Amino acid sequence: MTNNLAQLLLRAATLRPDARFGMAAQPWTLARSVESAGRAAAALRHLGLEPGQRVALIGDTSMSYLLAWMGLHMLGAEVALINPIYPVELLRTMLADLEPRAVVWSGRPPDVSAAPAAHLDASALAEGRLHCGDQGIESADLAGIAPGAERRPLDIAGYMHTSGTTGTPKFCAQTHSYFVRLGRFIADSLCLSPADTVLAPLPMFHINPLGYGVIGALTAQADALAVPHFSARQFWPTVRAVRATVLMLHAPPVEILKRTTTPDDAAGHRVRAVFYADDEFLARFDVPLGLSCYGSTEAGGLTHTWAWRRGEATAIAEGMSHYGGRCRPDIDWTVDGHGEILVRGHDDGVLFSGYRRGPRLETVLDNQGWFHTGDLGRIDGRGNLIFIERTSESIRVKGEYVPIAFVEQRFAAIDAVQEAAVWRRESQLIDDELVLFIVADRLPLDDIRRVAAALPPFMRPTAVARIAAMPRDQGVGKLRRRDLGDAVPLEASTL
Repeated sequence: MTNNLAQLLLRAATLRPDARFGMAAQPWTLARSVESAGRAAAALRHLGLEPGQRVALIGDTSMSYLLAWMGLHMLGAEVALINPIYPVELLRTMLADLEPRAVVWSGRPPDVSAAPAAHLDASALAEGRLHCGDQGIESADLAGIAPGAERRPLDIAGYMHTSGTTGTPKFCAQTHSYFVRLGRFIADSLCLSPADTVLAPLPMFHINPLGYGVIGALTAQADALAVPHFSARQFWPTVRAVRATVLMLHAPPVEILKRTTTPDDAAGHRVRAVFYADDEFLARFDVPLGLSCYGSTEAGGLTHTWAWRRGEATAIAEGMSHYGGRCRPDIDWTVDGHGEILVRGHDDGVLFSGYRRGPRLETVLDNQGWFHTGDLGRIDGRGNLIFIERTSESIRVKGEYVPIAFVEQRFAAIDAVQEAAVWRRESQLIDDELVLFIVADRLPLDDIRRVAAALPPFMRPTAVARIAAMPRDQGVGKLRRRDLGDAVPLEASTL
């Protein structure tokens, strides 16, 4: 049995050393990748890191980034994956919650010098070099190590952050058992094998490309390939060039591809299955199989799936993409009397282990072990799950969850603004658009545009409305964010 991620890496490299791994443009063999990761683990230990320590990994997808992730697990570290485009103030707050022993980056160095941790540059790890300030380690000269192979199944393997809709994004703690079980469920659901090439074209700090794509492929000894950034223009040429057979997507890129690419663009591909896809995608691009699903980072990464054949349709009002389907075998689930979806693992290490707050790990399971997802659903006539909507005040733009409180604080700091709030409206894609609402005596457009320009693109409002007052609950005065869209603007402008 595989007990941890280091064992998974070593086992996959032993069973299929020639599997392609890494970047689609220039993949390595899996044997070379794991060997280099072992040497990276030795270099990390030389620089003072030990098994069991928390480490933040920040960067865009690259071979060096993937080797850093692998090397940290070969060492046995607890690896927190962080969105590299978050503003520096947000990164610093998140790192203060995490309290990592080290910050490792690949690519552009994050401006987190105030964080009380070692700072390691892994940008040249693919060339066999690791740097800590002026000190450089030639990892290629070191003998590889793998103390991470001794980690226990319920030891923390890493952390992925949530949307942070009510404040700073929270770090979900994930055990080795969590990842090993998830990888097996994905491999089984898609019947992955060494004959497959899995392409995961999304950022690796998400559960979809890493948990479903990389770990699912490693579980099945399939090829596992990635790209630096998702690009609709380059997508189908890359799919054909690497002879991809399975794609790991999610709703926004599926919608983008349907709107911006044609069947001629996709002609000649070898894709047999897409996770996730809908009936229009399967028909348009001649793909035999697509999976719909339900899950979350907290809920084991994924709890429900359903396989759709090309040409099938559904009569459910919510549409094919909302059909969660059957539950995985190691999870219980129900929909309570209020319509909320609840999930529970059969054993420890199936769901996430709680939220990391410095030295504390905060559990959110009730006394019967249920995780209350905050999502609404219903059960169909087959006893399967249909996801309806998220009840939380979440906003997702360009595939990323917007940290609402952080964005509101930036605009509330404008002198002319008395109050600021953001809410969502439907966009042309499946994701949302962000709208800023302010209470002010005038509309300070220049200041608003200046603040917006300093934010990452997915945090920038597309419009602003000045309103007389924020809608609030009587008594407690809590902002009724969902009522913002009904507020009558005194002034409004696009941004």
